[in-house]
Amino acid sequence: MKIIMRPIFSNHTLYRPNIMFHRKYQNRAKAEYIQGQSPSPGIREYFFYVDHNGMLFQDDSKMKHFTAALKEKKLLYNFFKRLKYNDTGRYSDEFKYLSLCGKERNFIRCTDRPIVFTHVEFLEKRGVEDWYLLHNWAGDLLAQQFKPGSICMVPETGRVYHPGPDKSGGIGLIADKLAMLWTDQQRFSFGDGEENPPTEFIWQDKTYQLDNKL
Repeated sequence: MKIIMRPIFSNHTLYRPNIMFHRKYQNRAKAEYIQGQSPSPGIREYFFYVDHNGMLFQDDSKMKHFTAALKEKKLLYNFFKRLKYNDTGRYSDEFKYLSLCGKERNFIRCTDRPIVFTHVEFLEKRGVEDWYLLHNWAGDLLAQQFKPGSICMVPETGRVYHPGPDKSGGIGLIADKLAMLWTDQQRFSFGDGEENPPTEFIWQDKTYQLDNKL
């Protein structure tokens, strides 16, 4: 079933607001645009934002919290499976990523990385059972095989990363909640001191040596 991205606003509300109205939005891109604008015949452009929890919002949403996030899992699956770098030459300073749906261009900006892993689950995929990291709130529709030895932490920020889909850069962010859970469970070992990246990660009673390279 093909999911077609459409603006939340009705057609008669798609007008160009003044700059002061633009600036009242919270955490909105600086670039000027209109949701659903058509730069050339048959082309429509929409603008989105992914926060550090992996939630997807229309970029001009006034409040970016759970109730305003897009939540339909099949829509999220189609959106993020098509995610890639923005190679259109349009809005690339702020919207570094793009998801195409037919003639629709969905531009995406994010807090850190657009791929955000939120849960880890034991699943069967293609007849093989293994641990998978789920990302961007699409349930097991968006799952990346978990490689505990490929965990990477940046001590300056405390953020944790894991390999992600190649088309969007090959790196995904571990959501803060999941990273904090692993820390509370003492899965990280800091053999070189806590001011340096962790040297080991413990998963399923096995210790993995970390090289902290992605």
